[in-house]
This record gives sequence, C-alpha cells and structure tokens, in this order.
Amino acid sequence: MKNAYTNTRIEFHILQSFPVTCLNRDDVGAPKTAVVGGVTRARVSSQCWKRQVRLAMRELDVKMGTRTKLIGSLIAEKCKEFGASDVQAEACGQAIEKIFIKEDKKSKGKTQKAEQEDENVSSGDEDNDTLLFLSPKEVEIIATAFKEKGFSATDLIAAKDQKKQVAELVKLIGKPEQVVDAVDIALFGRMVAKAADMNVEAAASFAHAISTHKVSNEVEFFTALDDFPALGSAHMGSLEFNSATYYRYVSLDIGQLVQTLCEVDLKKVIAAFTQALFVAVPNARQTTQSGASPWEFARVLVRKGQRLQVPFEKPVKSQGDGYLQPSITELKSYLDKKEKLSGSLFGQVGCYNWGEDENFSIDDLIAKLQSHVL
Repeated sequence: MKNAYTNTRIEFHILQSFPVTCLNRDDVGAPKTAVVGGVTRARVSSQCWKRQVRLAMRELDVKMGTRTKLIGSLIAEKCKEFGASDVQAEACGQAIEKIFIKEDKKSKGKTQKAEQEDENVSSGDEDNDTLLFLSPKEVEIIATAFKEKGFSATDLIAAKDQKKQVAELVKLIGKPEQVVDAVDIALFGRMVAKAADMNVEAAASFAHAISTHKVSNEVEFFTALDDFPALGSAHMGSLEFNSATYYRYVSLDIGQLVQTLCEVDLKKVIAAFTQALFVAVPNARQTTQSGASPWEFARVLVRKGQRLQVPFEKPVKSQGDGYLQPSITELKSYLDKKEKLSGSLFGQVGCYNWGEDENFSIDDLIAKLQSHVL
C-alpha cells in the first residue's frame, strides 16, 4: 500500500573517531575487521550497533516491543494484570509459548526423569531457540482474548495441529499494520518462521561501520598484581585493540514506518531514532578501553531515490593530520559527485551537515528532519 511518504528516506552518513578501543569483538576476542579496497579495515557489525540504538531508545519515551524467548512469561504477566490467578496466567502463557517453540532435537530423546535431573534445564527455556518480538498491543490482544474465555488456556485455540494453531493465533492478533505499535519492531523488522503473516519489513537499514582507512590491530600485554608484594603477578594476559575513524551509514524509510505502525507520530519517532543514533556506542570493553567518542561529522539527506552508501573503497591517508578531515572531504566529494551523476533520480528533499557549525546542534538537526513530515 502506497502512502504520502513512499520511497522517502532519511540517510545518515556519519563519521565517528575512536582512540584505543575494541568496540566489537570476534570469536577470539579481537576487534572485528574487513578487507575493503584491498586493505584491512576496522569494523563494527550492524547488529552490534543496532542493539545499542534499540536499548538507547528505551529511555526516549517511545513505545517499544519485547524480544524474548520467555514468551510465556510475557503473556502470563499481562493476564495477571487482567485478573488471572497465577496458575491461570502460567497456563495461558505456556499455551501460547508451545505454539511458537521449535523443539530441540537434541533433547527430544530425553526421558522425563533425565530432564528433571538435568540442572541446566529450567522450564524448558534452554530447549527453546525461538526469539519472538511482540508489541504491547499484540500482547494485550492475546491477554484480552484469554480474559474473554475466562482464562481457560485450552479454550482460546481450538486446533490440535501446531500449524493450524499458529494460523488461529495470527488471525486472532490481526495484521501487523493494524496492531504493531512498537517503534523498534517497525524500525528493525520481525521475522517469525512459523507465522510468515507476522513478518515485518524493517524501516531502518544499517551498514557495518568500517574505518575509512587502513587499520592494523595491536596487542596490549597486561599483568594483574597481587596486593601482597611478595606474590608479584597473579595473572598475565593480552588484549587486542585498534583505533579508527568509522563511517556509519544508516537509512530510515519513512514510508515503511507509516505502512507498518498502526499508531505513528513521525516527528516523535524521528527525534527518538536520531537521538539514539547520536548517543549509542557499542559496549564492549568500556571499562578497560573506554570508547565514549561522539559524532564528529554527519551529512544527513532526506531523499526520494535509491539508497546511497559511500564505499570508501580507496582508504584515506593521514599525512600527519589524522584521518577525520580527509574522511570528511572524501565523504562530501563522493556524495556531491553522485548527486550530479544521478540528476533528477537523486531526489534530494533536504541536505544538512552537522559538526562544522557549532551553532547547529543535534536538536537543530532533528528539527530540520521533522520539518519534512506532518
């Protein structure tokens, strides 16, 4: 379904410099990297930064969903709010949880006695590999339906086959565009393997943040000294780190937001999302290698065209003056060139540079972005 904002996007092209850090670790604890343009770059994965943005938005007065394996507890709590007893609420929660749980084949052959003796098993949660993302309104709809059935866990869903149970539940909840009121579900999307009708297309697109220049990881050797001098070093080890100027590309599809959210205050969502992008920093090793650096520069475009990411295929050179300024120059030059080459297809509605004019704050940027929506 088309709306007034179809194909309208806000594109954030952000440069952010960090000194000694390990913002995002790989499986051996080293800073993540990628080869771009034939040289190694520092990298922070998109999912790493997305999670921090989502967590930051919880403090910004917008309605958020809950992404959890503990689906039963989520439903049970709402049922208790509506008057169910503890026993009734737990039964209702488990009834919904069983519809979505994917059975762990490894535990399928366990006897009941073995399961009871296994200290690692708690309420079946460890056998559940299903993370379900539900909005407050969806949880309320399910709990309300149970209330209307007297909180009878067996009366709400009549079907015995799991696939048919899923279909009944999806019909009960309704289409996402009619019931999803959680901003984070609309922004980051939702995939429900057992119920494709509950899937939500993400309005926000995050690229992996990469350094604009060549980076080599370094190693820090450390010792932990015992307070009793005679004992000397109690532990020795090493940690990897790097330093980099990162390019972050984030695209926010306003049209998709409007299509997904059943209740949407675009100005409020744009403000919260931009603020979260501004303050969110990956939290790896923040106590030992603090990375608290803010944005240095950003070009933010409001466009009606194909998404446009700067590849920084050629690594910028420092020439003794750091990587930030040459990165700003390359970012501006690339975007300006692509705008000319794209002609009318570039579709620019607004263009704002943040970071060069100290009188143009993040609040001013948000106000400018909000001016493009009703």
